[in-house]
Amino acid sequence: MSTSARFVRFDGVVALVAEALKSPDPTPIERIYVIRDLYGKVRLAVPEESASDDGARKWLEGRAETLRERLGARSYPQDEAVLYLDPSLIAELRRDGRELAPGAVWIDRLLTGAGWWTMDGDEADSSIYTLYSVKGGVGRSTTAAVLAWHLARRGEEVLVVDLDLESPGISSAMLDPSLQPEYGVVDWFVEDLVGQGDAVVQDMVAQPMWTQDLAGDVCIVPAYGAESGEYLAKLGRVYMDTSERWTKRLQRLLRELRKAVNPSIVLLESRSGLHDIAAATVSDLNAHVLLFAVDSETNWQDYRILFKHWRELGLARDIRRRLSIVSGLTPDVNAANYVARFRERSWALFQDHLYDSASTDEPY
Repeated sequence: MSTSARFVRFDGVVALVAEALKSPDPTPIERIYVIRDLYGKVRLAVPEESASDDGARKWLEGRAETLRERLGARSYPQDEAVLYLDPSLIAELRRDGRELAPGAVWIDRLLTGAGWWTMDGDEADSSIYTLYSVKGGVGRSTTAAVLAWHLARRGEEVLVVDLDLESPGISSAMLDPSLQPEYGVVDWFVEDLVGQGDAVVQDMVAQPMWTQDLAGDVCIVPAYGAESGEYLAKLGRVYMDTSERWTKRLQRLLRELRKAVNPSIVLLESRSGLHDIAAATVSDLNAHVLLFAVDSETNWQDYRILFKHWRELGLARDIRRRLSIVSGLTPDVNAANYVARFRERSWALFQDHLYDSASTDEPY
């Protein structure tokens, strides 16, 4: 079969690349980077000084040829298969990668530079909570409103941020339209692109009337301001990576909001689904994550996909410390039986994918 006719599934690429990089010859380069781009095609990247090293260049050409033979349409032509990059770009790759094999770092290029394989810190920040679900319509916005009220009633200063930008709901659930702030999260991201993010931070925060008699307070940052304006045009620019990754920009926004409000608790309503945008709020913000679910097979299957991914990347031990399952939309009828079944299936999800297997020889 010719190389051009070879069919290679997306799911098989990582294993094929790892095998192709095995070589009896010693690697003349300390570290190489394997980049899978937005098209799902693979090429190698190395520091630019390798181009002047005849031995390194010959070794790279050999590996590139092997990749072309193994990957077919998911590879680049020989003259495009190796990128020689300056140190600043190599530093960016080092930040985003994960080890594929000794001396080889795997880079998956996504639209935002966010992914489900990175974690910010080992322990969750006890003051930040992400409300996340693999499917919408499971009560996250309602829970955010009730939880914010409950915490403020106990005396907490609560900041609620709507990061479900494609389906904003916090404003309608928690704010009277007359109290909507001038700007929202989307406005900050587009203004930040031209260095004007600081100019809108103070006008992104609103306080609902129903907090007046509570011991604490609630501040709300909606997805959009009092006038949504060209919301779709702005939304199309929100997730851009600049010289700074989108996740880092999001972290910077949250730092600025916390500086402005000084909350004791932060509640983040995440985008739902397995999109890489949601990954930022789940794994890259050092937050404790409330995973909303309903007792349906499709819901559990989606969580299995995510949990299995974490386990295969060796993140199970760390990520499981941050996660709690929440029963969304618990029915009034036969609630006790529903919750008991929900709890069992939640336990099975963690047991099968995130918990360690105990040896019978080990003491309990």
